[in-house]
Amino acid sequence: MKRLHFLHACALMALGVTSVATHAQEFPPKKTITMVVGFAAGGAADTAARIIAKKLGENIGASVVVDNRGGAGGNIAHQFAANGPSDGSTILFGSVGPLTIAPHMMKLPYDPVKDFAPITMGVNFPNVLVVHAGTGIKTFAEYIAYAKKNPKKLDYASTGPGSASHLAGELLDDMAGIDTVHVPYKGGAPALQDLLGGRVAAYFSTYSTSQAYIDNGKLIPLASTGAQRLKSLPKIPTIAESGYPGFSATNWYAFVASSKVPTATLDRWNTELVKVLKSPDVMEQLNSHGLTPLPSTRDELAKYMAKESATWGRVIRERKIVGE
Repeated sequence: MKRLHFLHACALMALGVTSVATHAQEFPPKKTITMVVGFAAGGAADTAARIIAKKLGENIGASVVVDNRGGAGGNIAHQFAANGPSDGSTILFGSVGPLTIAPHMMKLPYDPVKDFAPITMGVNFPNVLVVHAGTGIKTFAEYIAYAKKNPKKLDYASTGPGSASHLAGELLDDMAGIDTVHVPYKGGAPALQDLLGGRVAAYFSTYSTSQAYIDNGKLIPLASTGAQRLKSLPKIPTIAESGYPGFSATNWYAFVASSKVPTATLDRWNTELVKVLKSPDVMEQLNSHGLTPLPSTRDELAKYMAKESATWGRVIRERKIVGE
């Protein structure tokens, strides 16, 4: 029987017929793998991608090149990856904005659900609500009390409309029944500059960005936006535990690929990337930058993205937020 299967396979090969299953299992698809990142070098996404890419390349015996395609809040990179090759040689380190927020705010040249196939969650990190020391606000409870007593007088900076720092403020306004003023900037640097100058009262900042100013007392941390307290700020509560259960507004990056990529290749990418994200050395490097690795199954990522899209879609509709 085995000899018959062998002879049958030889006959197919002689006729130029190749098994689809065999082709789909070729891995890695190419000697050089492209990992697309939607932001410039030096930021959290780029840092995480390079840590992961190095280990991934070592594990699969291929060169994994990080391709930074910044612009339009990450949408340029996502459009590029959506139209990428179908062999799985290009994977995208996708982000919360383009995958679950932007579709509710503007017309995009790609569909996050139809054009991408989930692989695994990558990393997650919360923001920290900080205020300028000159406000006199020292706790999260005081922040809420002041906002309720003074509608439209408490302003907060963000890195732009639709950013995680913007929607964290919108979600808090919605859940707490307060009315603060959103002040958008074109990035974290100008937002932080105006906060330090006292020209804006608050900012939902990444901890790495505001750490030095928290340490020297110029900024006061009030609460973090994730499900658990930051290990770096164990005494600072989360917003969820401060009277708003279910509050979650985190930055996250996940691996996806073009939906044209074969399922077998996507499954293999999941296996390899989860292995990397669980590696002790990679976990240590990511944690040192305030990034939490969160490997997942493909189905878990799909469900998480759907949940995030529903949450932000509701907030955007109810608060009538529009893109630039």
